[in-house]
Amino acid sequence: MGGAAASWPLAARAQQARPIMGFLHEGLPAPLSQTVAFQQGLIEGGISGGSSVTIENRWAEGQYDRLPALAAELIDRRVGLIVAFYLVAARAAKAATQTIPIVFVTGSDPIAAGLVSSLNRPTNNLTGVAFMFTRLGEKNLATLHELVPNAVVIGALVNPNNPNAEPQARDLQAAARTLGLQLIILAAGSDREIDGIFSTLSERRIEALLITADGFFFGLQEKLATLAARHAVPTFYPLSDYVAAGGLISYGANLSDSWRQAGIYVGKIVKGTKVADLPVIQAARFELVINLRTARALGLEIPAKLFALADNVIE
Repeated sequence: MGGAAASWPLAARAQQARPIMGFLHEGLPAPLSQTVAFQQGLIEGGISGGSSVTIENRWAEGQYDRLPALAAELIDRRVGLIVAFYLVAARAAKAATQTIPIVFVTGSDPIAAGLVSSLNRPTNNLTGVAFMFTRLGEKNLATLHELVPNAVVIGALVNPNNPNAEPQARDLQAAARTLGLQLIILAAGSDREIDGIFSTLSERRIEALLITADGFFFGLQEKLATLAARHAVPTFYPLSDYVAAGGLISYGANLSDSWRQAGIYVGKIVKGTKVADLPVIQAARFELVINLRTARALGLEIPAKLFALADNVIE
């Protein structure tokens, strides 16, 4: 989906010689696995060939304040549909247009976030996929504690530019008190700030780390996994993609599948289905993934209970 052209029709702009679809993304260019999944979704949604469509990509690269301007650029390009990844991008797209169909992918509760008023029958011009990562903080912290029971001081990395950062931090602090842990909130919204955070972990006596769900962080999977390994800190992630990149453990919905489902909805809208007739899809399955090689490098033994619950173990 690199920004050139794909070959499928876009009914919403059928009058144009080369109809245009916009991608609005909070972070960095997506991994190939996700774009392939989106293309598979298009096929499942009924789009397998036809006239050429230009795909306009707009990547904020973690600079969330750029999203309103990027959304406006897509409107100026007369796109027939916008696909928004993730919450901040979806909000920017919603603010930019009340008529162009928007398909979002978000880890937030879309009603609480103000994207839609109903999951079953979305109003206005938005629908999409919600994988609800923001509800998993308590469970993820408890799982990290089970994996590293001797770690008392836990760090939680949040992006202060993400509107979910404050509620995520609040929920994690409450969970930490219940578990008898000391939780230190670490705020980083850029590459440089992330590097700085990791360099101070030992000074702050942080014994384990939890990475929260964030669109910018999603594009830094290899970087975050590499830094965690370099500083030998057991780290919990919200996506299995981090674990595939060398991270220790993750729990959450499958992000590539969310991209596939978004592709299906785009295909259906292109074929003429109304947005209001497409309920917001909620993740029905979450997966626990463990990287044994990373665990051995950290000198960790995976508890039998976690090993038995794992959906996937990377050797």
